[in-house]
Amino acid sequence: MTNEELQQLTEQISLESFGKRFRHDAYFNGRLRTTGGRYLLVSHHIEINKKYLDEHGYAELVGIIKHELAHYHLHIEGRGYQHRDSDFRELIKAVGAPRFCTPLPSQKNKRLPRNKVYECSDCGQLYHRKKRFDTNKYRCGKCSGRLTFLGVDQSLA
Repeated sequence: MTNEELQQLTEQISLESFGKRFRHDAYFNGRLRTTGGRYLLVSHHIEINKKYLDEHGYAELVGIIKHELAHYHLHIEGRGYQHRDSDFRELIKAVGAPRFCTPLPSQKNKRLPRNKVYECSDCGQLYHRKKRFDTNKYRCGKCSGRLTFLGVDQSLA
């Protein structure tokens, strides 16, 4: 699908689902990574992530376009266009647009941060930290005992 075809599709969806014309540009942006699309407040253009068309198909693309058009039309009318606004939630429900797009397979497999676990040798207090630190520099906050590194917590990984 080209940018011209995307523009025509966006204009068609706007007329059919919202009953209003889309007067700005819709185009693919290859730099988008984690989102299906975005509505630009200043220029009123809509950018779409082409990976969603390639990996999830036409139906997902139509849902993303409806979602971004909801932002567009509400912003143009001066109504609540943000995700948390009731105007936005009501409009996307009325047109059948998803509130969030399904994640790309490449984004699903992102590793969660593994927590480092330390224990006080005197009182047994456990400390979970994202970053490793020097146990010679720091002591237990409860009893001032020495801390020992136990390892990485596998349950959160």
